[in-house]
Amino acid sequence: MKVKLISVLVKDQEKALRFYTETLGFVKKTEVPMGEHKWLTVVSKEEPDGVEVVLEPMGFPPAAVYQEALFKAGIPLTAFYAADVDAEYTRLKGLGVVFSVPPTAMGPAKIAVFDDTCGNNIQVFQII
Repeated sequence: MKVKLISVLVKDQEKALRFYTETLGFVKKTEVPMGEHKWLTVVSKEEPDGVEVVLEPMGFPPAAVYQEALFKAGIPLTAFYAADVDAEYTRLKGLGVVFSVPPTAMGPAKIAVFDDTCGNNIQVFQII
């Protein structure tokens, strides 16, 4: 088996698409209308055939409870790899991204955690 999709719960797909593309630098891969919502994915521009991030609409009420609980507890919903966490931190801070955890060494990794403006804490990490 291989990982080809991961889901990120979002309150607003259009807002999420703007943040994940314009701020984080992902590119839109798939957009298929499905009634009120759409099947919407983004990928890393460095790996256009890599893992797709599904910007998953909050269509199931318990999902909103789960998302809010994770956010309030400061727990990241998912993690993205960066070759240089310090550089990503500086770049994203310059774009107004709010971090709850600045670059921090944790064992064999360096991590930082930011608010994706869509209800999630997202961790960015590198192996050091």
